[in-house]
Parts: sequence; structure tokens; C-alpha cells
Amino acid sequence: MFAYILYTVVTGLAILPLLLYARNPYFLRDLNYAITAIQIAIRVGKFKRQKPFYSVLDSFLDKVAKQPDKRFMLFEESSYTYSQADKESNKVARALSTHAQLKEGDTVALFLGNEPQFVWMWLALAKLGCIASLLNNNIRSKSLLHCFSCCEAKVLVIGAELRGAVEEVLPTLKQQDVRVFILSDDCDVEGIENLSDKIQQASDQPLSPQLRANIHIKSPALYIYTSGTTGLPKAAVINHERLWMASFLQWVAGVRSDDIIYIYLPLYHSAGFLMGLCGAIDKGITVVLRRKFSATHFWNDCRKYNVTVIQYIGEIMRYLCNSPKRDNDRDHKVRLAVGNGIRADTWAEFLQRFGDIRICECYGATEGNVGFVNYIGKIGAIGKEHFLHKMGYSYALIRYDTEKEEPVKDSRGFCIEVPRGETGLLVAKIGERTPFSGYAKNRQQTEKKKLRDVFVKGDLYFNSGDLLKIDNEGFIFFQDRIGDTFRWKGENVATTEVADLLLMVDCIEEANVYGVKVPGHEGRIGMAALKLKESMDFDSKATYRHVKNHLPSYARPRFVRIQDALAVTGTFKQTKVKLAEEGFNPAVVTNPLFYLEDNKGYVPMTQEIFSSIEEGRIRL
Repeated sequence: MFAYILYTVVTGLAILPLLLYARNPYFLRDLNYAITAIQIAIRVGKFKRQKPFYSVLDSFLDKVAKQPDKRFMLFEESSYTYSQADKESNKVARALSTHAQLKEGDTVALFLGNEPQFVWMWLALAKLGCIASLLNNNIRSKSLLHCFSCCEAKVLVIGAELRGAVEEVLPTLKQQDVRVFILSDDCDVEGIENLSDKIQQASDQPLSPQLRANIHIKSPALYIYTSGTTGLPKAAVINHERLWMASFLQWVAGVRSDDIIYIYLPLYHSAGFLMGLCGAIDKGITVVLRRKFSATHFWNDCRKYNVTVIQYIGEIMRYLCNSPKRDNDRDHKVRLAVGNGIRADTWAEFLQRFGDIRICECYGATEGNVGFVNYIGKIGAIGKEHFLHKMGYSYALIRYDTEKEEPVKDSRGFCIEVPRGETGLLVAKIGERTPFSGYAKNRQQTEKKKLRDVFVKGDLYFNSGDLLKIDNEGFIFFQDRIGDTFRWKGENVATTEVADLLLMVDCIEEANVYGVKVPGHEGRIGMAALKLKESMDFDSKATYRHVKNHLPSYARPRFVRIQDALAVTGTFKQTKVKLAEEGFNPAVVTNPLFYLEDNKGYVPMTQEIFSSIEEGRIRL
């Protein structure tokens, strides 16, 4: 009898995984994600209790002690071990401490390109207990001064190649008593001090941890600036807890201690710095650093340095897919790609062309308090819901009116959560476990990201500004930014959906869709800026047939603008604001313009057509 019961129990346990799998085909991967999430939660809990506080810097110093001779960074023809990186940063810290009189809690702005000195500089500031403000090295004049003033830094460190940009604003910096140091041995500009010679003369001996004794998990660690697609950049406050949480993405993605990661994304941005560099430090792996992205050199770099993990963002993967095909496209060791912003069509094409690479797409904002990871690898999804995630984060998709640009409220004045399969605005509750630190010295923009009285009186939520959709399996799909979705003829038009369809036309390489205002009409009408494939002309007939067959009339781009290159930010996000402002006036737009004439297709846009539209003789 006992043997029979034992046999029944063993049989039941044996078939249990099969039953669970039949009910949920993602059961094992959901379980693996749950285990990883619990491990991360335990680590964060430990960091919060630990005295003194254990930072990402401490993790780096532990790697220095355990694997001093392991390669930490490869840059062009140079190689640095963990021990060498530690000593280089010690010299920088001592030079800054002596000559800039830095102390714990001070803020230093870094205006540097992707180079090892950027990393040594940040490690040095962390050793002094200072906050680093990571300035976008593409910004100039007014934007540069704006970003610098946000963080209230009294010291600015610049790369030699950026001297000209700083000279433009030097009189203002002098008025603000800002010390400017340049990573150069020789600079004869009054008000800019050489730093390289001071670093070379400094000692490489370790610094006392007492210099950062008062740093804790909620202390600010960095200022990282938003990309500024809709105006001047905003300085997001990144504390040490956020630093850790972002670095854990590599854990979730499955990065191993023997991996080599390729970082070409700008270190001034959260993807390159937090998820890339800090994640690599926590895993103790080797970083291959490149000054900037190059589709031409991408795979050659991967082969040269035996790269196994790559990062991507925005349009990067499309640029790789659009590069000329080669016989050795699959000749590499890359096994994992981590990032965000890859479109479904590019995802499928990338895998087909470059081989069996696991793509781990994620979602999150630099300043946001919620994020998702597509740990399953489902093409097109930005993440997947998980019960542990729901326990830790209170978030919802709420109904949003794109015309009024505000959430839809019920009769009681509260927001309405959308059902599965419907598009809604992502909001996440602001609380102790999910804080929103806001933007430095910008109370107005900080308040704009907060929604009050969402579901009950007195609650407070973070407004992501993103329209998402969740399917019946819990997969999350990005639909649009609320500023990008426009309304025409009483219907909502999702720009990403229209752009994806345009990319199926043979002559079109890139597409950026946006809404433009038309005199005498409500809402915005669709317009597309297109980049054509090399040696190809705009096939107006094929484009017309395609949009007519696949898009409702209100969603078809009524105007098309052909450009040699589509404008993107430093983090490869398409910009729409300037395009929308310029509109479809041939007197303003110098690029070739086309107009979708009813039942005829796309015809060249003329001043006569524009005047007829403006005067109301042509109704759209």
C-alpha cells in the first residue's frame, strides 16, 4: 500500500511540470525570472541595511582585489586591467582633491566623449564622495549652460576636443565662479586649467573610505540628462539605489562573468553608463569601449575583441540591418543583445541575418519608477508582466484622450483602467519602494510628471508619457509617446504603427511619422519624413498602393518629405518637433515634398497646392 502511494506521488510530481507547461508554456522562464528577482531583492535589502553603505564603487574595488589582472577595459589599441583602472582613478581623485579642493557631496560636471578617462573620472569622484553630472557632449551654447546650471556644479572637466564648445560659454562660467579643467597637458586659454599633467604627477595609492563615509543608498550619485526630444534637456536625479537597480539588468538578461560587453552608446546616457558600465562592474566582466557607433566597424569590432554581449537603443539595430550584406555576417561570438527600442520587423530581420542571438528588450525611463523586461524573447514585446513585479510595483494602463492630451475620467473624477488588449497610458504609483526623484532645479517639470487622485483621493502616480498595450498572455507592447500620437478626423493615429508599415515599401529605408497642423482643420494630419535606400528614387505609386491597402484613410500620411538623413538625438531617438513645426510649406521645406491627392496618389507638392489648402479651396 505504501509503495502504491509513493508511486502515485512520484508519478504526480513527474507530470506536474508537464501540466504547468501545458497551462503556461512560459512557466520555466517565469520561474527563472522569479528566482532572479528574489535574489536581486535580497541584495538590495542587504545594501539598505549594510553599514557602511556598499556602493557600485565598492563592488568595483572588490573585483580589483579578487581579479586584479583581469582585463577591465579595451579601448582602441589600449588595454587596462582592473588593478590599472583602480590606480588611474586614484591619481585622478588625488589631483582633483588637491587642485579643485573637492569634498564629499560636491558636484562635478563631466563634458567628455567615450574614452577611458571618462570612467577613471567617475570612479575618482565616487572615491571622493562626489556627484557626477554627465553632460551630453553634443550640446552647445544655451543648452550647455542650461544643463550645467541644473546641477549647480562648481567644477567642470572637459575633453581636449571639446575646448571650442566651452570657450563659447566661458565668460558666463567665469561669472558663476566655475573652475574649468581640461584633460590636456597644454592649454593657454585664460580660465581653463590643465589637468592631465596634475594627474600624471599624483600618487596612485588608495584613498581612505572615510572620504565618502556619509554616503548612503538614497544619496544622489549622478545627474543624467533626458535626451531633449521635446525641448531643453532635464537633469534626472539618480541616487545609489537607482544605480544598483539599473545595473541589475545584466543579471536579468543572463550576462555571465566570462562575457565581454561592447559599449559604444554614449556614457553620458543611462543605457551606456548604468545598464552597460555599472552592470559590467557588478558582474566583473571586460568592457570594450568605442568612441561612437559605427555600422561599418560594428561587427569587425565584435570579431576583433571577441565580444559576446552587445547593447542597442533606438534605431541602432535598423542601421545594422541596412548595412551592406557580407558573407561573414554570422561569423562572430555575440550571443546576447540587451537594450530597448527595436521594432518587430527589425528584430526578425536581425535574427535571420546575424544568427541565433538572444535579444533581451527592456522598457524604462532614466527618471521613471517602473520598468519591464522581455525575458521570454517574444518578438515585438517590450516586456512581460510577472506576479512578483505586480507585488513590487503598482502600475496601470489608463484611458487617455489624445486630442485633449489628458486622461479620461469617470463620473467620480477618477481615471479609468483599460482592459487587456486596449491601449492606455502607463502610470506607476509613487511610493517608498517606487520613488520618483524628479529633475534637478526644475520643480515645474517634476510636477508635470505627477498625476494626483488617479484611482482614489490623495494617491500619486508617475506619468510615463507612453502608450502601451498588454495582451492576454501578459506581454507588453509599446504603441506611442503621448506627444507623438495625433488625432485626425476624430481618430487616433499611432505614429510607430504607420512608420512600420511604410518600411515595408521597397524603396524606403527609414521613416519618421508625425502630425502637422492644417489651417481650418481640427487636429493634425499625418506626414512622413523618409530616407530612401541607396540609389533608389521615391516610388510614389508603390507607396500609395501600400498605404491605401493597409491603412485607413485617416491614418495615411497626406504629405511625404524626402530627406538624405533623418534627425536623431545622441541616443538614436527620432526627433519630430522641428519637422512638425516646418510642416508642408514648399517655401519653408527645401527637401522634395509630395502630396497625397485623392484617387491619384502621391504627386509633387507645389506652392499652388499649398495655397489652395491654406485658403480652404482644397479640403483634406
